Amino acid sequence: MPRRTPSPVDRYAAAVLSGRIVAGPQVRRACERHVQDRKTARDRGLRFDANAAQHALDFFLFLRHSKGEWAGSTFGLSPWQAFIIGILFGWRRRDGLRRYRTGYVEVARKNGKSTLAAGLGAYLFIGDGEPGAEVYTAATKRDQARIVHGEAVRMVQASPELSPHVSVFKDNLSILGTASKYEPLGADADTLDGLNVHGAVIDEIHAHKKRDLWDVLETATKARRQPLTFGITTAGYDRSSICWELHEYSRRVLEGAIEDDSWFAYVACQDEGDEWTDESTWIKSNPNLGISVKLDQLRESAKKARESIAYRNTFLRLHLNQWTEQHTAWIPMEVWEQNSTPFDPAELRGRECVAGLDLSTTTDVTALVLDFKMDDGSHRLVCRFWIPEETVTARSRRDRVPYEAWVREGFIEATDGNVVDYDLIRERIKALRDVYSIREIAIDRWNASQLTSQLMADGVTVVPFGQGFREMSPATKEFEKLVLGRRLHHGGNPVLRWMMSNVSIRQDPAGNIKPDKAKSTDRIDGIVAAIMAVGRGVLVSAEPGCWVIPGG
Repeated sequence: MPRRTPSPVDRYAAAVLSGRIVAGPQVRRACERHVQDRKTARDRGLRFDANAAQHALDFFLFLRHSKGEWAGSTFGLSPWQAFIIGILFGWRRRDGLRRYRTGYVEVARKNGKSTLAAGLGAYLFIGDGEPGAEVYTAATKRDQARIVHGEAVRMVQASPELSPHVSVFKDNLSILGTASKYEPLGADADTLDGLNVHGAVIDEIHAHKKRDLWDVLETATKARRQPLTFGITTAGYDRSSICWELHEYSRRVLEGAIEDDSWFAYVACQDEGDEWTDESTWIKSNPNLGISVKLDQLRESAKKARESIAYRNTFLRLHLNQWTEQHTAWIPMEVWEQNSTPFDPAELRGRECVAGLDLSTTTDVTALVLDFKMDDGSHRLVCRFWIPEETVTARSRRDRVPYEAWVREGFIEATDGNVVDYDLIRERIKALRDVYSIREIAIDRWNASQLTSQLMADGVTVVPFGQGFREMSPATKEFEKLVLGRRLHHGGNPVLRWMMSNVSIRQDPAGNIKPDKAKSTDRIDGIVAAIMAVGRGVLVSAEPGCWVIPGG
């Protein structure tokens, strides 16, 4: 009797467990689980149907890629993708229906997870034999859902075998004969009521701030015989999110702490102790390395991560699929100290500069930082700080910060009373304008309208500078680049040094960064002011006649 060819699922699991395919800890556990279930799951009323698995795998041969270097070619599943599809559709219960009702896949960016999800959704819609199937690609917004769904539409349209049987109207795919449909769906839809979901493909779960969409779709599957909720994502950073909840639940299932025969997870990640700079480990998070993930591009990103501390978390999260912190310490103080070369501010007299002003609150530190761009491309910072005189002693004792010493030494000016005197700050700025050529002052819009109007009446150009990611991220990245390149000279100002030691950086899913006052350990007003000055300086330096030394 001829020997049966092992299923692609079994072959992949064996290759991972033998070390022929390098994989991380959770993928190894997923393979161990499959192998162990092949031996013992019958006792729980479960069996692996290799023919059912192959049916789903064969379906992908009818699909055609629509973009990039594989446009027009058949969708050939990578071994890890075949493992996922084969497991989800091959494992069966005693009644013949599918075992797995939830699939959670977490891999690094550019590994083809969206394309895989689009094909899986198409199979649920076309090849699963479900009468009146309702399949949805879902995301935080319908426009985002269209990204994965659009790929499914294009793959079906490009298929000579499938396209004659599927009607396409805008975003909707439908099969009249089975009353089935496949549509994109966003959490921003007017209503999510009345759904009868056979299949839900939920994209980029780490971007979901709330769990509502996941819960609605999962609840809407209850009337179906063998529904599937399939979530795909890259690692995130918010440990209060639905994505972290699903990640942790998957980890516990794979580690055996929770027994859930309806839950499948594939989490491609590094082993604890792996050095992120070690190229030999990158495939653990990038199972499509060498296919859709190019090694030279990963190397370029890793090089950038070595040079940019703020970008490092982006690389770890997006390219190595590591959960990071949203708020992280920023520039190491040893790097900051390398920019402490002293200089005499008097040497800058008459030179053009751009300033940043962070008013903070009336009872805290207010900071003004002047940024001078030098002929060699380096920058010099001149700082002024103000604090209410009546709060100096109490704040020094309470915060264990040497405000009193800094006031005595002239690094901070104490203003009369228990609130910062904005009239005095106005006069100080006018006096500085007589010493330096202040081209403009960037200022936080919040709580600054009166002083802004007064300064503009004095002939000072004031530019509002938003504190959101859109304006702060480019400026923050430029500031960081100058510090790391040892081209931002602060003269060792002790107040600015202390503030730098407090800075925590916040990062959004797109990799934008900015200082986060709420998460920083103490005051960071001077750093915020410096970042605004540097950010505006980059813009105005591109204009004719800027950054010159006026006569006199």
